[in-house]
Amino acid sequence: QVHLVQSGGGSVQAGGSLRLSCTSSELPYAAPLGWFRQAPGKEREWVAGICTGVEGTHYVDSVKGRFTISQDKAKNIMYLEMSSLKPEDTAMYYCAARAEGRCSLPLAARLVHSWGQGSQVIVSS
Repeated sequence: QVHLVQSGGGSVQAGGSLRLSCTSSELPYAAPLGWFRQAPGKEREWVAGICTGVEGTHYVDSVKGRFTISQDKAKNIMYLEMSSLKPEDTAMYYCAARAEGRCSLPLAARLVHSWGQGSQVIVSS
């Protein structure tokens, strides 16, 4: 069982920036990791993803050019740098992982093995 612990998030005005972190227990090489978000009354949606130790990322179109996903492989930490935030980015953000060494992005929610506890992001206009 992979354990994921999130930190970061908060409230910011539109145009501002926030960073989310997700620390994981050990994952196999090429395991898919990512961020999902869920706004009130909406379904959980894929935001961005990366695979452990593998170059390459994936983003949903609505965050391309504004969000950056990265990883510190030595520390097993995944980051989501969010800039130029918009009110529509307001949601609970969850990190997710599939503990299988097969890189495939985007990661479907039904294939996620472990979820973080969630981090609230609120963007005011």
